[in-house]
Amino acid sequence: MNVLVIGGAGYIGSHVTYELCDQGYNVTVLDDLSTGFSDNIDKRADFIHQSFTDFKNLKLLNSIDCVIHLAALKAAGESMDDPIKYSKKNIIDFINLINLCVENNIKNFVFSSSAAVYGFPKYLPIDEQHDLNPINYYGFTKMMIEKQLSWFNSLKHINVACLRYFNAAGFDFKGRVRQKENNPQNLLPIVMEVAAGVREKINVFGSDYDTPDGTCLRDYIHVNDLALGHVKAIEMLQNKGKIITNLATGNYYSVLDVIKKSAKITNKEINYSIIDRREGDPDKLFASSNNVLNYNAKFSDLDTIISSMWKVYKT
Repeated sequence: MNVLVIGGAGYIGSHVTYELCDQGYNVTVLDDLSTGFSDNIDKRADFIHQSFTDFKNLKLLNSIDCVIHLAALKAAGESMDDPIKYSKKNIIDFINLINLCVENNIKNFVFSSSAAVYGFPKYLPIDEQHDLNPINYYGFTKMMIEKQLSWFNSLKHINVACLRYFNAAGFDFKGRVRQKENNPQNLLPIVMEVAAGVREKINVFGSDYDTPDGTCLRDYIHVNDLALGHVKAIEMLQNKGKIITNLATGNYYSVLDVIKKSAKITNKEINYSIIDRREGDPDKLFASSNNVLNYNAKFSDLDTIISSMWKVYKT
């Protein structure tokens, strides 16, 4: 099967590409390298240095069996400040892309969605039947694309998989992806930068949540497990035309759990300051999954996640 990975030079995309190549897929990576790194790309994959928004030049689509779409803006705070930018990049560009897929008779489309579609949980763990009520514009764009894909599945008979990521973390356990994200916004990369001496400290947003230690609880999944989920989705789509599933583990850790465990594994002091809560942060956010993909996460315990990251950040 010929698979196009849009955004395949990025953090998640590069891990997905390695997993696909490992399992014998013919992979083409399309990435403009605005945030990704060419060094991340598996040498077994073909690479096209181009934005997917350059639609007229996407002639390769007529040879593609499946598109995995990972290219999007993802900063929740920025999305609230600049919704027009997020509308164009995440929604309008997607519509142009899916129309091209229809024109080129592509039958399989895998979309990187997000737990941000749920908003504040009404119950825990969150399953795929939970109401969609995003609390930021980024989450709204993901929800809208899911709805559009559902219509294209019904009207144009495209097989679609919407994979709702929780907190992806870690690095390739074989050490093949080593480029670190610039200016990370997520907890674990920031903790690693503190351990490596790149940052002085980390700010912890609030210590008065309804959790055992007062800091937020989150569900982390190792990026290798997340990547395998994409391969399983492609396999499942051949017999099941529509998939909506969480990519998560159901296990959860607090912010202070992550900091303390990181200090132990890295043997470094992780300086942190408790500051005011950040607007829009739920106390607890963790998932259950219908596990339609029929696989289990192998690398998503916190020790393995942190250890795989430290191998990259300590160098």
